[in-house]
Amino acid sequence: MDEQCAVCVEAPERDWAGNWKSFVGFWGLPAVIMVGAWILAEPMPRALLWSLMLVWMGAACIANARRCSRTHCRFTGPFFLLMAVLVAAYGAGMLPLGTYGWIGLSGVALFGNAILWWGSERLWGRFTR
Repeated sequence: MDEQCAVCVEAPERDWAGNWKSFVGFWGLPAVIMVGAWILAEPMPRALLWSLMLVWMGAACIANARRCSRTHCRFTGPFFLLMAVLVAAYGAGMLPLGTYGWIGLSGVALFGNAILWWGSERLWGRFTR
């Protein structure tokens, strides 16, 4: 185990995803805001909120991966940033996903995150170089 990985194993408070307070702030609150944005009738405000929250979560993942080498953050960070681009494109009418586009984007974001989180840490462990 390298020195950087040992930091999180020996001092798990460096891992934002492993601490419930930082987890709520970096990923829980943005997720709640995204769910709350469903009440917005117009697609552009929803797309704006979702894009901002996805960028927030993606940036937090990338920072956490750099901070303590959390495995899933290496994958979920770029994934959230890609989802932000897709959401913005759909909200602007540039991505023709049809009537159920928001449901599709929600499903991809939710299940994609879950698969990346669970799968990457099962394959490579919680912390990697």
